[in-house]
Amino acid sequence: MTAIWAQAALVFGLALIASLIAHRYRLSTALVEIIVGILARAALAATVGAEVFGVQEPWVKTLAGIGAIMLTFLAGAELDPDVFRLKWKESAAIGVASFLIPSVGCWAGAHYLLGWESSPALLAGIALAATSVAVVYTVMMEYGFNRVEYGKTILAACFITDLGTVVTLGLVFSPFTWKTLLFVALLVAAFVGLPRLAPRLFALFGGRPSEFEAKFLLFALMALGALAVWAGSEAVLPAYVIGMALAGSVGRDAALIRRLRTITIGLLTPFYFLRAGYFVSIPTVIAAPLGVIVLIAVEIFTKIVSVYPVARAFKAPHKDAMYTTLLMASGLTFGTISALFGLSNGIISESQYSTLVAAIIGTAVIPTLVANKFYLPRYLLPQEETTLAEPIRNAEIEESLDDSEVRS
Repeated sequence: MTAIWAQAALVFGLALIASLIAHRYRLSTALVEIIVGILARAALAATVGAEVFGVQEPWVKTLAGIGAIMLTFLAGAELDPDVFRLKWKESAAIGVASFLIPSVGCWAGAHYLLGWESSPALLAGIALAATSVAVVYTVMMEYGFNRVEYGKTILAACFITDLGTVVTLGLVFSPFTWKTLLFVALLVAAFVGLPRLAPRLFALFGGRPSEFEAKFLLFALMALGALAVWAGSEAVLPAYVIGMALAGSVGRDAALIRRLRTITIGLLTPFYFLRAGYFVSIPTVIAAPLGVIVLIAVEIFTKIVSVYPVARAFKAPHKDAMYTTLLMASGLTFGTISALFGLSNGIISESQYSTLVAAIIGTAVIPTLVANKFYLPRYLLPQEETTLAEPIRNAEIEESLDDSEVRS
């Protein structure tokens, strides 16, 4: 047990460092945790040995998987059904555009520019087309956009993009059998039944120290996740779908969401994101930097070409449209999930995984930093966030604000 406690202490120590860095530079905590994981592997490999953090230990993989499932569920639960019904055309159009063109463009870039075979290139296209739930959701929370219509529309568009990512990943690389049909049937039944069942059970048994609500949700998500893996799909797919289904009930219970968020971000997701970063080999990336640069450039270019015109078509001002575009270009969560899926199933090699994840991290860093620095629509911030950030509520003067004003 000594080794297990030491590994757990290492994970939370690294997560603590990541939290401090993320707070200081106003970055996504998930993004920083992946970068810290990469640096930790390099540092430990040069000193005591990289195997000190047993990333393939079953308990580490289990906690990391639960973290990915819970984070995905929370992102789905943050969708506002009323806003989605009102803005479904805009969300669907942006979400579809954000997936289709970038997935084809990134596949072409990996296949024709980098010389990857068809299957690894296709997986790279799917992974890079994904929009990071972790990055966008964290940015929405940090600035308060998750409480306004603009932010909820972006989250809904993320849902469409990532649903396309997960479904395509399953259709292309997972076997389609009677298990798949059974899984889809049960998932549809859960999507329809849980919104009716959960509120009644919570009214009868919830609101007590036993935390019935959290246990019920964990049971449902783990059961559906097991069914998804049994059918050859990914456990995060039902989590996103069920999160959206329960957005009208669970998503509006602020206290419950806060408790679930504490469990997820405080305990579970450090294992997922640090582990994802730990698989990346810095020497491999340094030896072949061209692949990372090409994939980043193609991903950002195709996102701008596909998303910006759609946002403008829905009457978004230039800055708002660019902010939406750059956030939709931020890859991380589903991208790393797809990449890890490819590595685990032998679709891509370890060197291709390192290149792909390094590119995904680049797409999380560059678009997010540019978006928050130059295109942040401060006039849309909730009033209390506006007071904390001391912004000037005039879009014409926004670009004169520097980072110190934002943090004051």
